[in-house]
Amino acid sequence: MLIGYARVSTADQTVALQEDALKQAGCERIFRDVMSGSTTERPGLSEALEYARSGDVLVVWKLDRLGRSLVHLIEVVQQLEAAGVGFQSLQEKLDTTSAGGKLIFHIFGALAEFERSLIRERTQAGLAAARVRGRVGGRPPRLTPDQVRMAARQLQGPDMTVEQVAAAFNVSRTTLYRALKRAGGEG
Repeated sequence: MLIGYARVSTADQTVALQEDALKQAGCERIFRDVMSGSTTERPGLSEALEYARSGDVLVVWKLDRLGRSLVHLIEVVQQLEAAGVGFQSLQEKLDTTSAGGKLIFHIFGALAEFERSLIRERTQAGLAAARVRGRVGGRPPRLTPDQVRMAARQLQGPDMTVEQVAAAFNVSRTTLYRALKRAGGEG
């Protein structure tokens, strides 16, 4: 069975063009969404994915109607493949039920993985360059070096417990322990 999925971004747009193309392609059932493609939860798509059974084919008018990004598109198609459901895009003439369509889609997958790797490499290089310039990422420490020294002195005396010192500086015991460890004055 061919199952159609149509999506437009705003209520003033119409799915008529997509529906006509999907009906002409032989779709017996069509699911719709009227929302941005960047929206994570799309009820029509979820319903279509639940409705599809092994041997069915999910058909879209264009690739960008299905996925928020290349990575998301590949995830959805892999989910379909795992369920034994094929995928077709009418405009791009992509059909994962054929060997050629599967090949093209695997190339898309490799390109998406390559893109993720490049992003990861650029991020790591940027962080390394920032560290060389003395910039460190993450949340700033809750305790200043003076506060850490003061806390260490208080813990050396017999009067205060770790809980009391942490409360005095308005931090958790874990935060206090970490600050002391970083300062080399394990309390």
